[in-house]
Amino acid sequence: MKLWDKGYDINDAVERFTVGRDRELDLFLARHDVLGSMAHITMLNRVGLLASDELDALLAELRNIYAEAAEGRFEIEEGIEDVHSQVELLLTRRLGDMGKKIHSGRSRNDQVLVDLKLWTREQLRLIADDVHQLFEQLQAQSERYKQVLMPGYTHLQVAMPSSFGLWFGAYAESLVDDMTLLGAAYRVTNRNPLGSAAGYGSSFPLDRQLTTDLLGFDSMDYNVVYAQMGRGKMERTVSFALASIAGTLSKLAFDACLFNSQNFAFVRLPKECTTGSSIMPHKKNPDVFELTRAKCNKLQGLPNQITLIMNNLPSGYFRDLQIIKEVFLPAFQELRDCLAMVTYIINRMEVNEHILDDPRYDLMFSVEEVNRLTTEGMPFRDAYKKVGMDIEAGRFTPCKEVHHTHQGSIGNLCTAQIAALMQQAYDSIGFSQALTAEQNLLNS
Repeated sequence: MKLWDKGYDINDAVERFTVGRDRELDLFLARHDVLGSMAHITMLNRVGLLASDELDALLAELRNIYAEAAEGRFEIEEGIEDVHSQVELLLTRRLGDMGKKIHSGRSRNDQVLVDLKLWTREQLRLIADDVHQLFEQLQAQSERYKQVLMPGYTHLQVAMPSSFGLWFGAYAESLVDDMTLLGAAYRVTNRNPLGSAAGYGSSFPLDRQLTTDLLGFDSMDYNVVYAQMGRGKMERTVSFALASIAGTLSKLAFDACLFNSQNFAFVRLPKECTTGSSIMPHKKNPDVFELTRAKCNKLQGLPNQITLIMNNLPSGYFRDLQIIKEVFLPAFQELRDCLAMVTYIINRMEVNEHILDDPRYDLMFSVEEVNRLTTEGMPFRDAYKKVGMDIEAGRFTPCKEVHHTHQGSIGNLCTAQIAALMQQAYDSIGFSQALTAEQNLLNS
């Protein structure tokens, strides 16, 4: 079944090429295609294009199809082009010609747009929840180990005193910025394209504000041409938010691999999160973090992939946009898998509380000595020179106590303030509006 069928067959090879992976990937969108159809036919009834008894029958059957999709029983049959065709086919089988009325006033173009937006905003909520869970674990470890000093590095050279409180807390605060970007992506996503049809609107008297309200969108994509131009742009914008989170995870994974190595021995990973060697019996390899690093580096390339698919397209719809689904839809689960693994390990990671017993780290306290002499009245440049000369002459003896008190330093991590920033970033996204609208639609 093809919604555009005109009574003639096309070449099988051409069909395979043009359909591509749509039948497989459209299963991601099945529940959301049903939700979009429920809102659309409710609107058709309000504007007089669908009788009330027809609406009731169609809504009841769409709820059944939604349940099938939610339970994993929905399938796109062989020979059926996409999820839209399958839903309409099921309705027509079960309700007769009434099922054919659901497509009035829309195109597959705005149908897939609304499916993608509904699906993406749900995925962004799941990602945000996962990010929040990792944030909580990082903050807990930051507080747990806030008194434990470790070397800080610049140029991979031992530089100044740091702490595990600072190290864990730094990644927690990085996730705050990632959450802020996630919120911006959500706001770009949460606008309604339904009613733009093929990109030029419809002569039917559609009530686009009604479908916007029914689906819990913040607003509609008002200009119908822009609604179609937004396909690809929305995915690219969202992919930047995913890439930002992936960048935080990748850097954390690199640190963890480095600090877990015997030459550093700063942290110990849980044994169940390491793998062994087929030839070296002593090995406990940080494969989870290595794979996280690789997967997240790949995810950071997602915005560029999407850009290269869509960047030279003029206004209007083109089949090129279909290919974006192949790289965009699977990215969410890959990132969620990485977030879950990192959260699990961070919660169980142990730190070496005796790193500074090793004299190789003595020189990192040189700045502390410069600052001590400065507070006693010696000009900073003189103090710097004196300590430098003492180091060169082998006369430097470190004092391994640090007294950092300013905001964000070793002795003042600002954990509560960072937590407040995260909560503000999360709450400002406003996931509840969409959840409430979808539930009301299903229960109406």
